[in-house]
Amino acid sequence: MKNLHLYVLSLMLTVVGVTLCAYKVQRLGMPLSPTDQTEVWTVEARISFSGRNRAAKVDFFYPSAPPGFAVIDEDFVSSKFGLATETEGVNRKALWAARNVRGSQSLYYRIVLAEERSANRTRTEPKPRYPEVPEFPEPERSAVFSLLDDVRSESADIASFTRELLQRFNDPTPDEDVSVLREATDDTLGRVREIQQILAGARIPSRVVQVLRLEDGMRQGTLQPWLEVYNGSEWLSFDPATGDGGFPDNYLVWMSDDNPLVSVEGGNPATVEFSVARSNREVMGVAQQRARLIDSSVLEFSLFSLPLATQNVYKTLLTVPLGAFMVVLLRNFIGVKTFGTFMPILIALAFRETELLWGIVLFTTLVALGLILRFYLERLKLLLVPRLASVLIIVILLMAGVSVVSHKLGLESGLSIALFPMVILAMTIERMSMTWDESGAHEALMAGLGSLFVASLGYLVMNNEWLSYLIFVFPELLLVLLALCLLSGRYTGYRLSELRRFRSASLPKQN
Repeated sequence: MKNLHLYVLSLMLTVVGVTLCAYKVQRLGMPLSPTDQTEVWTVEARISFSGRNRAAKVDFFYPSAPPGFAVIDEDFVSSKFGLATETEGVNRKALWAARNVRGSQSLYYRIVLAEERSANRTRTEPKPRYPEVPEFPEPERSAVFSLLDDVRSESADIASFTRELLQRFNDPTPDEDVSVLREATDDTLGRVREIQQILAGARIPSRVVQVLRLEDGMRQGTLQPWLEVYNGSEWLSFDPATGDGGFPDNYLVWMSDDNPLVSVEGGNPATVEFSVARSNREVMGVAQQRARLIDSSVLEFSLFSLPLATQNVYKTLLTVPLGAFMVVLLRNFIGVKTFGTFMPILIALAFRETELLWGIVLFTTLVALGLILRFYLERLKLLLVPRLASVLIIVILLMAGVSVVSHKLGLESGLSIALFPMVILAMTIERMSMTWDESGAHEALMAGLGSLFVASLGYLVMNNEWLSYLIFVFPELLLVLLALCLLSGRYTGYRLSELRRFRSASLPKQN
């Protein structure tokens, strides 16, 4: 039962940690690498019109949750106009209004988007009604139903039906039925509407979608009509000119339905020009902007909400559990001997400032000198507490002396010796001398070298850029580390260093 309790607790900690991490990655787009970058598109729409010296209202549709993109910022520029926004069906609409508008006017809408390449670009809402069959006049009626019969015989579902219909409708050498239907219109939007009427003849729901092709450096861009059909569970998109399914990666869905993009009341008809620019940004910054835009409380109560100075402190402190787990592995599973449990980790923290090579040299020098003086104190027969205080004073004097000598020799790295934890050094010298007296020089040196080995590995782990980033951005992963430590606490098998020692016990006995 005790083991079951431990296993359940470890499983719960792991599930909570992994779930929170997955939410940050999937929902907020937080990167798993500190160097990840993503493409960011800035799209600006300029609405131009002329006022008639009276009150004016401007309605403008703008994107709402465009598939394949995450909105990380948007703003409106309209100095003399009041602004309101509302939702109309699946679209969003900006409403500008002002009194006594005269002369040329320009309104701006700017949106910043980050690509979500793993996102599903199909849409399921809203669920439409099935259309009634239109009343086609002759000869269009005969052409529509003849075309529908031919397409139906060469398709298996709504997707293949629509693709076949579009390919026939855009065939450079169309048959007689298609020729009759194509005579009714000659522009792209008109053709999409004509195809909608044909699909309605088969009672297939469809709608027009206005899309913008994203091209870096584009100026004076315009929207293009796209076709979407409903297959009973989701909307399927098609290029009306080729019949290809799905939206290309660089196409932005601006609005659904074929309502006018902009309408003006109290002014001349407006024109809309789109400008596009592409840039690369760090994914972490994009994720933070996205979290603020969707009012996510995850980052609000994360380490990113702390002052910058405090964040820098935790960037170091949160690496300590990584070093502690290294101690667990090296002591419980490998069998490396050290002086104290977490003394090597504190030494590893000092190595972050001194660098590994200089840290090893300085640590070895201090411990060797301190050990020599500690043996001298042994002859004075001091009590424990005064002896420890004396060792501490000696350690501080040695640190100051090494710093001065290093500075005089031009070795500026020696100045960082002050970052070593002096109390830990004093305890290390004391423990090493006691082990020397009780178990001999070999055991003392092995424990000292083991401590230095663990500190060096701890430095490499704690100073790893990717691991430090992961622990700071996803501190919930410490719950997974905690679960591993709990499970390691029940290990009672052989350590790796003991396999040689007990190898004779595992060999079969010979008669």
